[in-house]
Amino acid sequence: MTTETSRDADAPRQATEHLDFLVIGAGISGIGAAWHLRQRFADSRFAVLEAMDGFGGTWWTHRYPGARSDSDLYTYGYGFKPWRGRSIATADQIRGYLGEVIEENGLAPHIRYGHKVLRADWSSQDERWTVRVARASRGETLTITTRFLWMCSGYYDHGQGHTPQWPGTQDFAGRVVHPQHWPQDLDYAGKKVVVIGSGATAATLIPALAETAGHVTMLQRSPTFFAAEPWEHPLEAQLRPLNLPDEWFHEIMRRAHIAKSAEVVRMSFEQPEDLRAFLIEQARARLPEGFDVARHFNPGYRPWQQRVAVVPDGDLFTAIRDGKASVVTDTIERFDATGIQLTGGEHLDADIVVTATGFNMRFFGGIPFSLDGEPVDFTRHVTYRGVMVQGIPNMAYTLGYFRWSWTLRSDMVCDLVCRVIEHMREHGHTVVEPTLAGQDAGMPRLPWMDSANFNAGYVMRAQNELFRQGDRSPWKHLLEYGEESTLLPAVQPQEEALAYR
Repeated sequence: MTTETSRDADAPRQATEHLDFLVIGAGISGIGAAWHLRQRFADSRFAVLEAMDGFGGTWWTHRYPGARSDSDLYTYGYGFKPWRGRSIATADQIRGYLGEVIEENGLAPHIRYGHKVLRADWSSQDERWTVRVARASRGETLTITTRFLWMCSGYYDHGQGHTPQWPGTQDFAGRVVHPQHWPQDLDYAGKKVVVIGSGATAATLIPALAETAGHVTMLQRSPTFFAAEPWEHPLEAQLRPLNLPDEWFHEIMRRAHIAKSAEVVRMSFEQPEDLRAFLIEQARARLPEGFDVARHFNPGYRPWQQRVAVVPDGDLFTAIRDGKASVVTDTIERFDATGIQLTGGEHLDADIVVTATGFNMRFFGGIPFSLDGEPVDFTRHVTYRGVMVQGIPNMAYTLGYFRWSWTLRSDMVCDLVCRVIEHMREHGHTVVEPTLAGQDAGMPRLPWMDSANFNAGYVMRAQNELFRQGDRSPWKHLLEYGEESTLLPAVQPQEEALAYR
């Protein structure tokens, strides 16, 4: 496995260097982009800049107990790299997989850790980006120029998780922890722990904490949908004795998981109440007799209007059934010295409070952009196919799915971006820019996300800060693998929306 010590960050470099491609972020998107660039443009000079001290992005940041995938690894893993483990994987296993991709494909010399991008400026005269970078280890600022900038920094703020402000927090005598900043020395053995939140992070944390904590309470303002999925897809057990080649095994399982996800997404739109009933009854079957499932596990939104949190083998329900964990649905009136006073009158005693209250979206790493000296206000621009941004030259971004595995989309984005670059090289172009023309110029500018389709809190909180989308192709950001799996691979780089020069 590749380790951070294999980076070239300590190698001497000029204060200014020029690259053909510059990738921002060494998470699953950035590593995937680097693989595609190395495969298809072997003669190019490129680098991947990562602000943190290691690769993995989400899987570098998330070090809380039990951290694991919320998607199956046959679709979350890359199409070019077979996954060999169970469908659901731990954070360490995922980082091991990413490390293998780096090691096997010679990507380590291209990745520079501890390199935080400060700003990115486009010059039309020079037809290149100038990127200012802070190199933490040496306290210096570097300048890199590049013909093409590829943003692979994900969509949330790694530096600061989302934590609401509650009255009296300063009065609490115990410890308050956000999962995104988990202290490795936190001792919760035998302690009373309250986890605020009921999303995927809470569902992951609670069974892990319950193994040694005195008791864990999940305090939620409103319920979340949970799906009890096996750690291993039933088909895996049938296929393993056949000793199939890794590529065959991976592809069969990948298709099986895609088919399963497609059916669930279809039901969420066409038969939402049937899907609701299925998920609620699945929970009821694993919970103690008489448990108030309707109150605690029946959300007010449509299934998949927010993510359905996976609980492998129903481990969250098992912790509740065994009395190691409990659920309280209420709102917080205030904190006090010994815990949390709820609006409904109940008091939750706590030694430790974990605020699993989500994260803040932060597109493009919060980097300021400018075009010929003018700051870019992305809210005045629209997306091109969820891959590039109208009016921004020689820049692409990778954004995965919300309902499907992230990487199903990032693989297709990588292919499209590389085909656009190949088209530029073949025809001698140096600049590509998504451009509104004709009737498209006057189309409505819509929010980046339709809340009727997907209304997770982190998305809604950031709507006013994000670029927009139009009401027609190619100016929409589509959310479903079913429609994009044929659409994106079929996009022709010479389509009218892309202006070259």
